[in-house]
Amino acid sequence: MVVAEVLTGIALVQKSVEFIKSNISTANDIRDIASSIDDLFAGEKQTQQARNKKSGGAGLGDQFGIDTVAKETIEARLAAESLQEVATLVDLRFGHGTWSGIVAERAKRIQEAKEAAAAAKRKKIKEAREFEEALKQWIMAGVVLVLALGLFVGLFTVIIK
Repeated sequence: MVVAEVLTGIALVQKSVEFIKSNISTANDIRDIASSIDDLFAGEKQTQQARNKKSGGAGLGDQFGIDTVAKETIEARLAAESLQEVATLVDLRFGHGTWSGIVAERAKRIQEAKEAAAAAKRKKIKEAREFEEALKQWIMAGVVLVLALGLFVGLFTVIIK
């Protein structure tokens, strides 16, 4: 569904629900509406982020205005209602527990991605430390070599005289 690139927040939720409602009865399996479910989750996340955002400096008056607060609160509740509506539709069409299975699998994959990102970050830090340690060793070896060479040259010049 290309709509996800253009729409944001509650508009994305509404468009996704509309698509799911119009196609749920003809969907042969969940893959037929999967991209709309992705868009639904993305739109719901955007509405939650808009509601929970912390503005820094400019525009603080807008953030605390009653119209902004009301709009964000209502959009978040509409998004939650839409999620529940789609959950019911999916369970009715594909069997009880399908939606909870989707949500659980999504949460599992998000957690795995977070863990993989954290592991990659730890690995990068470890590699940077190992590189730094190796660099220190090479610098020390270079200093020792320069000192040894200086000592050798000094001794050689004393012997030649």
